[in-house]
Amino acid sequence: MKKIIFVFLLFIGYFLFGAQPAVSEHLDLDQLLREVKQMQGVEAKINRARESKFLAEKSKQQQLLQSALASLAKQEHLSTQLKTQLDNNEQALSQLETELKNRSGVLGELFGVARQAAGDLKADIRHSLVSAQLPGRAEKLSSISDSKALPTIEQLETLWYTLLQEMTESGKVVYFNTEVEQATGKPQDANVIRIGTFNTLANGEYLQYSAETGRLTRLARQPESKYLALASTFSETKSGTAPVGIDPTRGVILSMLIQAPDSIERIQQGGLIGYIILFLGAIGFIYAIVRLISLASTGAKMSAQMQSADANDNNPLGRVFIAAEQDQSADADNLELILDEAITREIPVLEKGLPMIKLLAAVAPLLGLLGTVTGMIATFQSISLFGTGDPKLMASGISQALVTTMLGLCVAIPLLFLHSLLASRSRTLIQILDEQTAGLISKRVEK
Repeated sequence: MKKIIFVFLLFIGYFLFGAQPAVSEHLDLDQLLREVKQMQGVEAKINRARESKFLAEKSKQQQLLQSALASLAKQEHLSTQLKTQLDNNEQALSQLETELKNRSGVLGELFGVARQAAGDLKADIRHSLVSAQLPGRAEKLSSISDSKALPTIEQLETLWYTLLQEMTESGKVVYFNTEVEQATGKPQDANVIRIGTFNTLANGEYLQYSAETGRLTRLARQPESKYLALASTFSETKSGTAPVGIDPTRGVILSMLIQAPDSIERIQQGGLIGYIILFLGAIGFIYAIVRLISLASTGAKMSAQMQSADANDNNPLGRVFIAAEQDQSADADNLELILDEAITREIPVLEKGLPMIKLLAAVAPLLGLLGTVTGMIATFQSISLFGTGDPKLMASGISQALVTTMLGLCVAIPLLFLHSLLASRSRTLIQILDEQTAGLISKRVEK
């Protein structure tokens, strides 16, 4: 095809540029023709090489395809065999399980009870005070409670020994050294006394066992002083018996005791009104005690005056006698008026403070009632804002209402008794004055 195109181009050139080409031009065309022919040979050689390479690759790919197909067939055959073997194994396993169930019989239920007992014992041991002294016992029971296989003889013996150990340790008082976590979170070595499975003591204080950390923790807040005194006495006792408070609920009662507010916290719950009630009550008590001492001293002086012939102005009776002696010429009627006037001057001194004490005794319960109303208002405000879902939100208002009422009554009742005592004592002294003045008038009349 290239030759035909080349001849056609030569023919066109011949007609356009003349028909007498030079000798050099003929030589160039022959050379070009040879080069074209040479290039055709090279291209043919390259094409044959490509064709042979393609045929070789085709044969190799065919071999790889045959190998992959053979491997696939082999794997499919192997899969069929494994599936058949799996079905046979499942059937055999089912037969073996049926045979095991038939042979175990009642033992299956027995081992189920053993697993349940191991699970219950493991839960008890995790929260037992004995674990503070003997840790790691619960992990030994996990192989029994968490396993579906039949327990071995060794595992059953471990369960039996752990049960017996817990029963035995619950009746012992044991001393041992361990780390006790302080309220600040810092551990500290301490000599701990374990009273069965009920309480643990260290340095005369109660401890609490934490199942999460596996450590004993010192209570940030201890129970009342009477229980601490028993714990301190028990810690110092080396032989014999000693009384001590124990918690049979394993910490429930102790946690309730330490959460109960003491007297100071109760007073703080009363708020400002509670403090006002206590302040007025303290004033009333102090003043009443002072008046009782004063009346007792006055009564002693009046008793001494009745035994003495000389009048003394350090007591009401002596001052009445002095008033009577100032006018010896007065008749009975005038003397009676003089003595009445003297007694009238002494009565306010003897009855001094009684109205104030009575007023404080009446005001204290009224302030308690005010605190009750204030606390109930705060409670209803909490209910309107947060509802009744959480009782703790209403506890502060209710506490204020009850504590202020209690404080008012605690102040009013003793003040009423003190007022009655002071009034009775002052009436007794006034009666003595009346009796003694009546005696003076009688003596004057006789004269």
